[in-house]
Amino acid sequence: MASDHDISRFEAAVLAHLDSAYNLARWMVRSEHDAQDVVQEACLRALRSFDTFRGGDARCWLLAIVRNTCCTWLERNRRGQPEPLIDDDLAEFASDDGDPQRQLIRQADAQQVRGAIDALPAAYREMVVLREMEGLSYKEIAGVAGVPIGTVMSRLARARKQLEERLRAPRGSLKEV
Repeated sequence: MASDHDISRFEAAVLAHLDSAYNLARWMVRSEHDAQDVVQEACLRALRSFDTFRGGDARCWLLAIVRNTCCTWLERNRRGQPEPLIDDDLAEFASDDGDPQRQLIRQADAQQVRGAIDALPAAYREMVVLREMEGLSYKEIAGVAGVPIGTVMSRLARARKQLEERLRAPRGSLKEV
C-alpha cells in the first residue's frame, strides 16, 4: 500500500495530465466511454509503479502507460474491430461572433478534420494526436511510443499526406487513402 506521501507525490505529478491521457485514449480506442475506463486502468497501473518514476516528464511517462494500456485493451476487447469515434463536443470550434452560418461552417470543418484523423491507420493517428493535439516533441513521442525518432518523423509525414488528401477531397466523396 502506498503511503500518503507517495499518493500526494503521484497526484501532483500525474493529475494535471489526465486531460492529455484521456485525449490519447479516446483517439486510440475510438470511444469516449472506453477511453475513460482505459485511463482509469492506466492511472492504477501508474500508481502501482510510481516508485519506478525517477522524475522527469510525468506527462510523457503517463502517456506511455496510457498508450500501452490502450494497446492491451484493444487487443483484449476489439481484435481488429474499430468502433467509430463519437464526439458530440464540437463547441470548442464555435465562434463567439454569433453568426450561425459561420458556426455551422466551423462545425462542419471540425467534423471533417476529426473524420479524416479517425480514418487514419492507428499508428498514424497516434502520432498526429501526440504531436498536433498534445504538442509533444518528436523525441517525446518516440519515448511514449517506444519507436525511433525517424519512425515518428516518417509516420507523421505519411499521416499528414493522407490528411491533406482526405481534406482536399470534395465533401461526401472521401476516398479510401
